[in-house]
Amino acid sequence: MGKGSKDGRKLVANNKKAYFDYFIEETYEAGIALAGTEVKSLRMGKGSIKEAFVRVEKGEVFLYGMHISPYEKGNIFNKDPLRVRKLLLHKYEINKLLGKIKEKGYTLVPLNIYFKGSLVKVEIGLARGKKLYDKRQDIAKKDQRREAEKQFKIKNLY
Repeated sequence: MGKGSKDGRKLVANNKKAYFDYFIEETYEAGIALAGTEVKSLRMGKGSIKEAFVRVEKGEVFLYGMHISPYEKGNIFNKDPLRVRKLLLHKYEINKLLGKIKEKGYTLVPLNIYFKGSLVKVEIGLARGKKLYDKRQDIAKKDQRREAEKQFKIKNLY
């Protein structure tokens, strides 16, 4: 199940790999067009955006590869778990994103799915791909931090 927080958000799924593979430069909050059974399934925490990506087509934004498990009590009303879902953004936001994506190396990546009140929202990030050496630097920083925490813990035990 998701975790509640101060600002009324309840996290359903997040994409940790996106932060490892990309530099996230800007984030946008988008609504998502879902069927009723999909919302119920998300309330139970059964959604994943690990392999998902975002595309802008004909002035509309779509989310591909997001998996929402079928709702157990949904019978005939269940939709395809991997269907393409429309994201809801203002026209000026879509135009701004289109301009940025046309620049070399930029892409749109879903970062989080969460409930804001009763509405399902998706946080999408304008991202630039990392090179292999950038990823190595991230791994080295993580190792340093882990080592420092280990030393701190040992020091405080004695």
